[in-house]
Amino acid sequence: MKILFDQGTPVPLRGHLVEHSVDTAHERGWSNLLNGDLLDALERDGYQLLITTDQNLRYQQNLTGRRFAIIVLLSTSWPRIRLRVDDIKSAVDKIVTGDYIEIPI
Repeated sequence: MKILFDQGTPVPLRGHLVEHSVDTAHERGWSNLLNGDLLDALERDGYQLLITTDQNLRYQQNLTGRRFAIIVLLSTSWPRIRLRVDDIKSAVDKIVTGDYIEIPI
């Protein structure tokens, strides 16, 4: 699966998703894009999943009809996220286009 990490997503998580292709918004040069523009860019470039820590995304953007899924990590703390890696991997393995999943951290 082609995955994009948003700005707040801890990069060390990438090492736990080795069976997927993972890029960061920073690596793509998308660090300064506003949420709507970022969603358009990732969709245009064929990303299937956005992993973000932006808990307000679903309230700020119309996600209806988008051709990707979203996982929201409810923390930006890598030490806390690391403890939930198995839950995150499970969510990634089960997620389908259009899904929106929040993972409590």
